[in-house]
Amino acid sequence: MKSHHQDLVRKARGLPPLRTAVVHPVDAVSLEGAIEAARQELIIPVLVGPEAKIRATATTAGLDISGYQLVPTEHSHAAAEEAVALARDRKVEALMKGSLHTDEFMGAIVHEEKLRTERRMSHVFVIDCPHYPRPLFVTDAAINIYPTLEDKVDIVQNAIGLAHALGIAMPKVAILSAVETVSPKIKSTLDAAVLCKMADRHQITGGILDGPLAFDNAVSREAAATKGIVSPVAGQADIFVVPELESGNMLAKQLEYLAGAEVAGIVLGARIPIILTSRADKTSARLGSCAVALLLARYKPELQQ
Repeated sequence: MKSHHQDLVRKARGLPPLRTAVVHPVDAVSLEGAIEAARQELIIPVLVGPEAKIRATATTAGLDISGYQLVPTEHSHAAAEEAVALARDRKVEALMKGSLHTDEFMGAIVHEEKLRTERRMSHVFVIDCPHYPRPLFVTDAAINIYPTLEDKVDIVQNAIGLAHALGIAMPKVAILSAVETVSPKIKSTLDAAVLCKMADRHQITGGILDGPLAFDNAVSREAAATKGIVSPVAGQADIFVVPELESGNMLAKQLEYLAGAEVAGIVLGARIPIILTSRADKTSARLGSCAVALLLARYKPELQQ
């Protein structure tokens, strides 16, 4: 079966690899993911963290890290701060989470003004689901817990920009809720209606929006037709905008663990790509995330026309 993530890795090969600070790679999974991404010429890793732990991990895992720069720090918090300083000073082009909590990793990033933009930072899961004919983008399921309507404008626009960088010229965006009708009792349906009208007024650009849509209507034309939904998005959505972090995180992990999907992750809205994966993610997920980051960083819209 065709793998969308493998397609992304193939597409990214040949581009100049990203010099990437890998933060606190003190377990075999995170260190092996970074080294394999280097072998695939997706990144040039700069290993940031406790030197003794990193070297011990490399020895135990049988990994040769002699060819990579290692920036020693005392602990994970210091590793995050040092990596952010490297990014701030333009000594690296991307940041990659290793074996530390997301809050600790992202906390150092959001407090560095030179890495921030006018956009709110948001996360996108790029999901390769065996039974869906295209990459499936789920946002935001890792950063913004209870996003406001204003937050969702940036979340949508960030995801559309990523889709463009990955070769989708006019992504179809489903604004998800539990139902497909606007109800004053369900806030996510009201947000969906406003977001769609904002797109009509060109306050959100570059994609085709529709919502509210329940998940079945977003992925299945048959389900949409049964409910009488006429929509340019229903049954063929690229981007799935979830109401809040909990529902999005559960959706992404259900697809991964029950449907056999491969899940990559990236944070958008910063001045550089931020590769954010779960500590439980396998090497394939980390490769997919690095490929997404590289394609995003090297994206030149004028060359896509």
